[in-house]
Amino acid sequence: MKVSDIMTKAPACCAPATNLGSAVEILWNGNCGILPVVDTHGRVVSVITDRDICIALGTGNRLPGEVTVGDVATWRAICCGADEDIRSAVATMAEAKVRRLPVVDADGKIEGLLSIDDVVDRADRKARVKADELTSKDVVSALKMLYAARLPETVPQATDA
Repeated sequence: MKVSDIMTKAPACCAPATNLGSAVEILWNGNCGILPVVDTHGRVVSVITDRDICIALGTGNRLPGEVTVGDVATWRAICCGADEDIRSAVATMAEAKVRRLPVVDADGKIEGLLSIDDVVDRADRKARVKADELTSKDVVSALKMLYAARLPETVPQATDA
């Protein structure tokens, strides 16, 4: 199975100059948690997540209209190609510890967005018919890797103050 078989086509995007208020509106209207950030030629230059925005606004003491996506976006966009095998894309997610990948063409232009939700939804549907399809075991293995570094080693204990 290829990434193009399950990716979201024509995802919502924004530019580095987009202010955070507008980015939040795009996220809200698109019911998504990530925006690929594209240059004037449609090439992915970074990504910004709803979490990035919350942290920037919660710690920056500035209004959303005063901060641009370029000020807070992750400048290391990890992408995959539409013709890439889905197992390879899932492995990329697991290794990079990300749940979503912009899908780009050979020139780096946005073609779609692949999320772990898309993968989970699709796993095992065709695996029963074709032995080379993605299985839920593949997905669970990737999720274990993806979340491994995020799980706290110990649970913090509440203190009486």
